[in-house]
Amino acid sequence: MDACDECGHIKISYNSCRNRHCPKCQALSKERWVMARNDDLLPVPYFHVVFTLPDELSMPAFQNQGVMYDLLLKCAHGTLRELAADKKYLGAEVGCISILHTWGQNLNHHPHVHMIVPGGGLTKEGKWRDSRKKFFIPVKVMARKFRGKFLHHFKQMNLEWSGGLQELRDPKKWQEFLNILYQKNWYVYCKRPFKTSNSVISYLGRYTHRVAIANHRILSVRDTEVSFKWRDYRDEKKEKVMTLSVDEFMRRFLLHILPPGFTKIRHYGFLSPAAKKKKLTLCKRLTGAKITIKAPEKLSYVELMKCLTGHDITLCPHCGKGHFVPISGLSPPVAV
Repeated sequence: MDACDECGHIKISYNSCRNRHCPKCQALSKERWVMARNDDLLPVPYFHVVFTLPDELSMPAFQNQGVMYDLLLKCAHGTLRELAADKKYLGAEVGCISILHTWGQNLNHHPHVHMIVPGGGLTKEGKWRDSRKKFFIPVKVMARKFRGKFLHHFKQMNLEWSGGLQELRDPKKWQEFLNILYQKNWYVYCKRPFKTSNSVISYLGRYTHRVAIANHRILSVRDTEVSFKWRDYRDEKKEKVMTLSVDEFMRRFLLHILPPGFTKIRHYGFLSPAAKKKKLTLCKRLTGAKITIKAPEKLSYVELMKCLTGHDITLCPHCGKGHFVPISGLSPPVAV
């Protein structure tokens, strides 16, 4: 409970659950993360690349989340790194931010990786090399490389099989399954480059701390049903309404709870934590970017809200003069 130090007006501030899968609790975390990334931007075009696992691998990935999601992230970056190093395409080391998502618009299991990639890279001679206006690696080339790299490691993994996948313990069924995966065209997509650095920052915020469904998409919650908006990409991206039983809605949402401690946002190349201090500073110097020496200030949630909204959330709306101060309360719950 908070009380105004001028007029005594009381308000209740509810503790957050602080769970990383909660849409409300991720809002300020997202803003802090995005503000910290602002100093990493270069004055070059940025591309958005998406690597997606085929539907056949959805259930194996769900049954072996930690190792399969880790392999997905590593193979997506490995594909980009190896092809970018080829002089045929760029001949330089690139940097990227990778973000794991596991859902589609209808909340079904759909593992894929979003990557934000600067348009250029650092050569072995320590020079900056700009990319083409279009993405420097053809998506079909990336898709084939990604498929080969992922399946090479997938075949060597000691995975757990349950339910309908137990039949894959049979060598013949296993080989048939692999043949289907090798023959299928894997989906890799690249969007047009962003126009400005500010566009990159705002776009990052949409993907980094997103959870399976945002509150604004939920239209109604009844005793037995939940209705929500979704966009059908197979039908010209038309917006539709889906109604599910409460149990089915909960089942689909819980498909996307990540293993404890799993890192879903990763930095690679010259943006990786190990190389960032030296290589990113060099990239900034070569591209004419502003070099920040002072570490970004860590703002309190009150300062952050004022920075984002322009309003002092401690100011009393009743008298307009005093400020709220805590007078009593419960300890926040233990973070999960």
